[in-house]
Amino acid sequence: MFAPLDRLFSILAGWVDQVAIIPLLYRFGAMQWADLSFDWMLVCVYGLFALILTYAVCWPLEAWRPIEHWASKKAVAVDVFYTVLARVGMLPVASFLVFYQVQVVVNGFIVAHGYIPPTLETVLPWLMGRPVLAFVIYALILDGSDYWRHRLSHAFAGWYALHALHHAQRQMSFWSDDRNHLLDDLVAGVWFGVVGLAIGVPPLQFPLLLMFMRFIESLSHANVRLSFGWLGDRLLVSPRFHRIHHGLLAAGQHSCNYAAVFPIWDILFGTADFSPAYPATGDDAVPEAMASGGYLAQQWGGLVFFLRQLRSTRPAPAANAERA
Repeated sequence: MFAPLDRLFSILAGWVDQVAIIPLLYRFGAMQWADLSFDWMLVCVYGLFALILTYAVCWPLEAWRPIEHWASKKAVAVDVFYTVLARVGMLPVASFLVFYQVQVVVNGFIVAHGYIPPTLETVLPWLMGRPVLAFVIYALILDGSDYWRHRLSHAFAGWYALHALHHAQRQMSFWSDDRNHLLDDLVAGVWFGVVGLAIGVPPLQFPLLLMFMRFIESLSHANVRLSFGWLGDRLLVSPRFHRIHHGLLAAGQHSCNYAAVFPIWDILFGTADFSPAYPATGDDAVPEAMASGGYLAQQWGGLVFFLRQLRSTRPAPAANAERA
């Protein structure tokens, strides 16, 4: 199932690597990086494909039935920068290469001690030969772990101070998914990577899993009046379901709908809210720079807010203590 897509992306990445990256490394005397340049390009190709797919689907939806109309889209433009940086820039390259290298070391250590590195297929042999089902189960496990990371990020004042940069956006669109503080991204990356290593996500499926999950997450942030119906909203996170999580009255520790892809986790742990509402988004408790500043102003404002909350004994900000 995944081999043809990976082969296509590998051909494209290899061509760009040979035509542009290797000559550039040679020109600047950096050929020590040549062994890794193909991996860099492959991750960038995956990210670029995901970005194009996301835009092709989400932009027409937002034009079709927008929830809000904005006179100025300056805040959205900053989110575009976040998205490009997170999907095609150095962030995905670094995270993928770190995950790959750690996986090589960990698997080598396990093999050296006479054990077989665990994967879902070895633990659950009936998944052998069922790549689609295995893919879905990997995604479910990763999303379940991320549910708890996300929920915990709303439970502690310092952690939410970082995560609040994501919630500060009052002009939420499909570009808003990657609007995160770098420290919060670091925590999420380590969390995701550790779980991925623990369940033995195959290197081939890792970027595909990221691409699938990121697409659903971008769609869920879209400025569009859209639900997937009674059943669909309980199978995949829809824009309506996730907008309630971002609602102005649901900020901080009183939030809900923490799942990024599969609402089953909110249903199981009692945090699901399927209200037919499209509330205004944002968090009035955060500094204004985190809502309307440029990229550097948002990052600095988030850091200052984080340090301030660490010195505080209060719980995570609950600026508007009622739910949307």
